[in-house]
Amino acid sequence: MRVEGAVRGAVEAGLVVLIGIETGDDATGVDRLAAKVARLRIFATDEGSLDRSLLDTGGAALVVSQFTLLADTRKGNRPSFTAAAPPEQAEPLVERFCTALRGLGIPVETGVFGASMEVELVNDGPVTIVL
Repeated sequence: MRVEGAVRGAVEAGLVVLIGIETGDDATGVDRLAAKVARLRIFATDEGSLDRSLLDTGGAALVVSQFTLLADTRKGNRPSFTAAAPPEQAEPLVERFCTALRGLGIPVETGVFGASMEVELVNDGPVTIVL
């Protein structure tokens, strides 16, 4: 991930986690989400079944704060982002999510909250999941 042309976060194997914090989200929900992300069995075993987690593989997480995930496009052609928590509420929850992942033993890299970031990823396999 690059911010203003400089690499700010990178992982070799693991997940790119795009996280959007919604108004009303709280620390309990963020902690629960981190535990789910760490333990979600979405990586293939040697036999090909999806039965390994980040914890099992030793993978890392590249966490990208992404308020646009909360876009409401039901009316008109301009997305509404009113469901997204304001930055002063969202940033501490994103930081808590990262801290919770680290507490579970997951290496975490991040970008810069609120910055325009260039994110590159190699999607190795068929798995993209919304939690």
